[in-house]
Amino acid sequence: QVQLVESGGGLVQAGGSLRLSCAASGRTFSSYSMGWFRQAPGKEREFVAAIIWNGGSTYYTNAVKGRFTITRDNAKMTAYLHLNSLKPEDTAVYYCAARPSFYTGSLYSTGQYDYWGQGTQVTVSS
Repeated sequence: QVQLVESGGGLVQAGGSLRLSCAASGRTFSSYSMGWFRQAPGKEREFVAAIIWNGGSTYYTNAVKGRFTITRDNAKMTAYLHLNSLKPEDTAVYYCAARPSFYTGSLYSTGQYDYWGQGTQVTVSS
């Protein structure tokens, strides 16, 4: 079992920045790939970014490329999502998720992750 707790959300003006954190507890954090997803009101949960177990590869949805950065610190058992140049359309609840690194399915798919946090709200005002 892995428990995930997100933090760092809030209200920010367009163009601003936030750093989301996802603190993990339980099993060995470094054996998991981590993903960030978001869900806006009335919309499905969508992929934002993912990072493999050692941070060697990262993946982003096109809408956030060049603005968001996913990182991880295995010693601290924490994954991060750095949000820059925020836009009103980035407003959503952001969730972190974990899956064993040996999974071979798409990192972009919600169904490929076993563990989820409770989410943190990000609101971007125009």
